Amino acid sequence: MNDHIDPKTIIGAPLNRIDGPKKVSGRAMYTSDHNFPGMLYAVPVSSSIASGTITKLDISEAEKMPGVRAILHADNIAKLYKVTNSRLHIDEKRTPFADKEVAYYGQYIAAVIADTFEQATAAAAAVKATYAQKPFNVSETLQSGKMETQSERGDVDAAYASAPVKLDETYVTPTETHSAIELHGTVATYENGVFTIYEASQAVVNCQGVTMAVLNEPKENVRIVSRFIGSGFGSKLWPWPHYFIAAAGSKMLNRPIKLVLSRKMNFQAAGHRPLTQQRIRLAANEDGKLVALSHDSINHTSVGDNYKENCGEATPFLYSTANLRVTEGVAKLNVGAPTSMRGPGAVPGLFALESAMDELAIKLKMDPVELRLKNDTLTDESTGLPFSSRHLAECLTTGAQKFGWDKRNPQVGAMQRDGKILGYGMAACTWIALRMPTEVSVELRADGTARAVCATQDIGTGTYTVVAQVVSSETGIPVEKIDVVLGDTNLPPGPFSGGSAATASVIPALLQAAREAKKAVIELATKAPNSPLLNRKPDELTFVNGAVSTANTTTGSSGGSTTLPFGRVIEMAGAASVSGKGKSGGGFDDPLKKKFSLHSFGAHFVEVSWQPEIARLRVERVVTVIDGGTVINAKTAANQIEGAVVMGVGMALFEHTHYDPRNGAPVNSNLADYVMATHADTPQIDVTFLDYPDTNFNEIGARGLGEIGLAGIAAAITNAVYHATGVRVRKLPAMIEDLIAV
Repeated sequence: MNDHIDPKTIIGAPLNRIDGPKKVSGRAMYTSDHNFPGMLYAVPVSSSIASGTITKLDISEAEKMPGVRAILHADNIAKLYKVTNSRLHIDEKRTPFADKEVAYYGQYIAAVIADTFEQATAAAAAVKATYAQKPFNVSETLQSGKMETQSERGDVDAAYASAPVKLDETYVTPTETHSAIELHGTVATYENGVFTIYEASQAVVNCQGVTMAVLNEPKENVRIVSRFIGSGFGSKLWPWPHYFIAAAGSKMLNRPIKLVLSRKMNFQAAGHRPLTQQRIRLAANEDGKLVALSHDSINHTSVGDNYKENCGEATPFLYSTANLRVTEGVAKLNVGAPTSMRGPGAVPGLFALESAMDELAIKLKMDPVELRLKNDTLTDESTGLPFSSRHLAECLTTGAQKFGWDKRNPQVGAMQRDGKILGYGMAACTWIALRMPTEVSVELRADGTARAVCATQDIGTGTYTVVAQVVSSETGIPVEKIDVVLGDTNLPPGPFSGGSAATASVIPALLQAAREAKKAVIELATKAPNSPLLNRKPDELTFVNGAVSTANTTTGSSGGSTTLPFGRVIEMAGAASVSGKGKSGGGFDDPLKKKFSLHSFGAHFVEVSWQPEIARLRVERVVTVIDGGTVINAKTAANQIEGAVVMGVGMALFEHTHYDPRNGAPVNSNLADYVMATHADTPQIDVTFLDYPDTNFNEIGARGLGEIGLAGIAAAITNAVYHATGVRVRKLPAMIEDLIAV
C-alpha cells in the first residue's frame, strides 16, 4: 500500500498503483472472468485457406454434437452493418460472415455456440468447409501501386544530387504480432433489449459507437465495460470480428455468450504491426548539416482494408533541413487486417531514420550525437510552428554524459570487457503529444472520501493512480481516500487509451471537475444550518487540504481562522455528497495544433556485448532520457519506459511473424515459436525524465509516455551491433547468421 503522501507533493511522487492490491489478490475482474447464469460459449471456425470462395459449409455433424445450441454462419447471422462514420474506428471493415469470400487464412467462416467451452471447441472442429481456392499473396517483398506525398518542402532531388555526402539505403521491419498475456475476449449479455458487453477494450466509448453502428442499436441499448485489461499494445483499440459474433449470438439466443480467442486466432485475426519497407536518402554538407532528406515507405495491408502505418510521421520535424519529401504507399496481402502497435508509424519509421543517421555519421567521420545536435531545431519546419516544448538537445547531452559516451572508441570492434566485444549505439526518439475530448465527474462525500469517474480505461499503464493523484493535488484529499471508477460507457465519456493520450486528456477535465466540487462545498458552508461559516461570502473562503477555511492561504497564517473538513460541511447540509463536472477538448483536429507543434522527445544510449566464438549477442545496458513534460507518477512513468525498452529489445533481436507461402498461415502463431524478449534478455535500464512542464499543452504540463520509449530503441540497438560487429542491420530482427557470416 502507499504510505500517506502530502497532496502538495503528490504530482511526481512514485506511488504504487492503487489498483495493485486488486490485481495481486485476484479481485480485479478481467473480461473473461465474468460469468453469468445460463452462459454459453462461442468458438469461431477459421478458414484453412488464404483466398477463395466457400462452396459448401457442412455443419450437419457439428449440429448433432452434445451441448450445441447454434452455429452462426453467412446464411443465418442477423444483419450486421458496415461502419460509415469516419469518427468511429474499426480495422477490419468487413463484418463477420458478410459473404462467402475468404481473404486471409484464419478468417472466421462460422461460430459454434454450446453449453461448455469444450463442447463448442469439439463442434467447431467438426464443421467442414469446401473451397474454390484462388491465388494469394503473403510475400515479404512489397510492391505499391501508388505512392502518396505526406510532406514536402524544397527540392530534394536537386539538393541530393549536388551534395558532397550522400546515403541511400532501404530498411525493413517485419510483421510483429501483439502478444498480450490476456487473450482477446468478449462476454456479451442481452436482456430486455439492452446489450451489456464486457470487452478487453482500449477504447470503450469508440467501441460503443461502433457497436451501435454495426448492430443498428440506439446508444441507450449498448453498454461497454472494461475495468481491467491484461495489456493490448494497440491490438485492443478497436473491435475485431469475434466481438460482433459474441454480440449477435447473445441477441439470437437471448443468453450470455463468452468468446475468448485462442492464441493461434490472435495471430490470425486480431491485428499486427505490418511489414514495412523504407528507403531513406540523406545528403549533407561536409560539416554534417543536412541538405536533403527523403523517406519513402511501403507497408502491407489486408485485401479488404487500407491500413497505413505512416512511417514518415516524425521525419518532417525531427531534424532541420531545407529539402524534404516523405511518401507512403500500401501493398495488399492476403493476411488479416493490420492495426496500431505501440508507437505506430514513428516506431518503425525511426528505426529507418535513426539507422540512416548513424550510417551518415560514419560517412562523415562524425560523432552520431554531434550530428544530431548539429541538425537540431526549435521550429517544426514542416509547419513553420514552434514546438510547444522541445529539449532534444538536452536529452542527447544528458544521455551521453550518464552513459559515458565519451569513452566510446569509434573503431568497429575496438572496445572489449571481460573477453566480450562491446558496441555503443544511440538514437533520438519522438512521439506526438495528443489529447482527446474528455468528460469527468468528481464527487466529494460526507464521509470524507472522494470519487472520480470517467469512461476512459486503464490498460495497465496506471490511469487509476494518475487520476487519484490529480484529484488529490487539487483537493488535498489523500489518495487512499479517493475512489476512481473507469472503463464503463455509463460514465462520462473519456478518451481511448492509445497514442499516449489518456493522461493528458483527463487532466484538464479532472481539474475543472474538482474545482467545481470544491466550489459547491464552499457554497454549502455558507448556507448549511449550524455552520460556523453561515452567511459568509464564498469569496472569503478557501478549500485547502480537504477543508473549507477562512485562513489566509497566501501567507499561511491561520490565526483566528475557522476550518471545517469538507465532509463535515456536507454532513451539516444534510447531503450525502456534492459533485463537479469537467469537460476538456482536443482531438485529431485539436485547435492547439494551429499554434504549436506538439511532441515529446528523447534519446536512447545502448551497450551491447558480442561473443563471436559462441555467437552470443546481448543488450547489456540502456540509458534513456525523455523530455515528456511533467511526470505525474515517477514510478509508473519509469515503468512505461522500461517496458518499452524491453519491447524494443524484442523488436530489434527477436520478433517476426512468418506467413507460410504454401497456405498463407502465420507459422509461428504461439508463444513457443514467436520469440519475444524475456526477463533473461532484460538489460540494465536507467531512465531519466527532464523536468520541463509543457504548460502550453495543459495546466500541469504533462504529456503521454506510453509510446516514446519504444521509438528509436531498435535503431540504437542495431547501431550498437554495428559498432561491435561491423555488420549493418537494415532488416529486423538482427539475425545471428548474419553476424557470424563476416
